[in-house]
Amino acid sequence: MLNALTIDVEDYFQVNAFARYVRQDQWDSYPLRVDGNTRRILDLLDTYAIKATFFILGWVAERLPSLVKEIHRRGHEVACHGYGHELIFEIGPERFRADIRHAKSLLEDQCGIRVNGYRAPSYSITKRSLWALDILAEEGFSYDSSIFPVMHDTYGIPDAERFPHKILTGSGTLLEFPLTTLPFRFGWKNMRLPIAGGGYLRLLPVGIIRYGIAKINEREHQPAVLYFHPWEIDLGQPRIQAGVKSRFRHYLNLDKTEDKLKHLFCNLKFSPMHEILASKRSLV
Repeated sequence: MLNALTIDVEDYFQVNAFARYVRQDQWDSYPLRVDGNTRRILDLLDTYAIKATFFILGWVAERLPSLVKEIHRRGHEVACHGYGHELIFEIGPERFRADIRHAKSLLEDQCGIRVNGYRAPSYSITKRSLWALDILAEEGFSYDSSIFPVMHDTYGIPDAERFPHKILTGSGTLLEFPLTTLPFRFGWKNMRLPIAGGGYLRLLPVGIIRYGIAKINEREHQPAVLYFHPWEIDLGQPRIQAGVKSRFRHYLNLDKTEDKLKHLFCNLKFSPMHEILASKRSLV
């Protein structure tokens, strides 16, 4: 079964873990590494003949239009990660609408295509910001991949649906492709293990990620989604002076990410997110 491979195109200094230490108005003072890292990823995907969905930050697209065009030229799906990488439940409806409208317009102008997919910074569509789904539909997006069905200190809707489904908004239907979780029982309690990638890919043994996705494919007959960021393969990135928790989340096992990805690429099948959604006839 095909699974969705997704890359969130943002740079090392833009992550939410460092938001307290690096202000947005300081971003231009940091050396850009997302260009080279993303091109490394493009070459890696070519090696394995895999196409993916790239959720691109508008701030990055504005400064690196040639990178966006190269992603599109190589046959990958271009999707939107917003413009300023701000948590949706903090910026509110008006700023959110302006943020996604600006980013979507940038990407569409650069590639000459319609951008259909969106992913929120730090998966910040939660129960506090479900209004964002209506705005996404109003602004012309056809699908979203922002809801993480887990408990987390920043994001997550623990009881959300685990697999692709339709959401009816005031402006029409929006398809949701949640981040992948694996149910398990801990004592008397039912829990969900996040196996969608990112920090969880760096933290967990790759065998657990592979097993979980294969089990979902074979036993639940559902696709999974795997995500990562260009900075997660970059051992040479400058170190941000931040708190222990933030540094742990960001720098843990960076040296293992690329090998883990290669292992998954050899053992599982992947394609862009829009192709997975189009193949699920009950959703279209």
